[in-house]
Amino acid sequence: MLAHEVTHVPVLIKETLEMLNVKANGIYVDATVGLGGHAEAVLSMLGSEGRLIGIDRDENAIRYTRQRLGNRRVFLENGSFSQIGDILSSMNIKEVDGVLFDLGVSMLQLKDMERGFSFSSDAWLDMRMNTSQELTAWDVVNKYNEKDIERILKDYAEEPFARRIARAIIASRKVSPINTCKELSDIVMKVYGGRGKIHPATRTFQALRIEVNRELDELRKGLASALNILRVGGRLCVISYHSLEDRIVKNFIRDSAKSGIMRILTKKPITTSLNEIKANPSSRSAKLRGAERI
Repeated sequence: MLAHEVTHVPVLIKETLEMLNVKANGIYVDATVGLGGHAEAVLSMLGSEGRLIGIDRDENAIRYTRQRLGNRRVFLENGSFSQIGDILSSMNIKEVDGVLFDLGVSMLQLKDMERGFSFSSDAWLDMRMNTSQELTAWDVVNKYNEKDIERILKDYAEEPFARRIARAIIASRKVSPINTCKELSDIVMKVYGGRGKIHPATRTFQALRIEVNRELDELRKGLASALNILRVGGRLCVISYHSLEDRIVKNFIRDSAKSGIMRILTKKPITTSLNEIKANPSSRSAKLRGAERI
């Protein structure tokens, strides 16, 4: 799957741009630049003195977005968003006017069956956002003990059948390794005994992806790093896609506001309209929260 074959529709784009309050001469960080949908919109609002720094763990996304957006006002870096501070320091940038996080797996990763994010794929269980790291979903499924697998399913996906799925995984891998996404998906399907509103393997795959990529730890570190580099009046905008992410963002903003460091911009999260969900079904669970440095 080539990047140019994937159609990327940025989620909550109008609401995000309004919340970022983009200034023509400002410096902005898209900490999850992906295929550059939000970045392109921010860039269109910047003047000749404005700057945009895009960060992504996926080197394929960086490569594509560099071709798509490449100009002297855009700086793209392959890295995790917990490294925001180090990346900006290397560029001699001390403060920025806004930081955007668009969390979760990107469309490029989902559509590329070889990356192992899709439960309908016969691809190897991979799920790495950064393909240079060692830990894969295969390692988790085939090497972790039953208690750890159950814990991951409970903590990272609130999976109601966590214990039964963990037992089924252990029983299956005793016979032969669980190598592909389809094999794991079939195991979970048997535990559920059929399909519901969402695919039974959805939560399991979410939990594995979070474990492999240390997503929640990265988010906590990334939010703290963003706060450190925001100038007074700078905006933090975060789009999350499941309750675990949203809870971390909500609590971080609330605690920062209590400490007198930030002003909450969204008492309740902004969600997608029915029209946006119709046009882009994957946006249905998106929640946007924001705060301003004071």
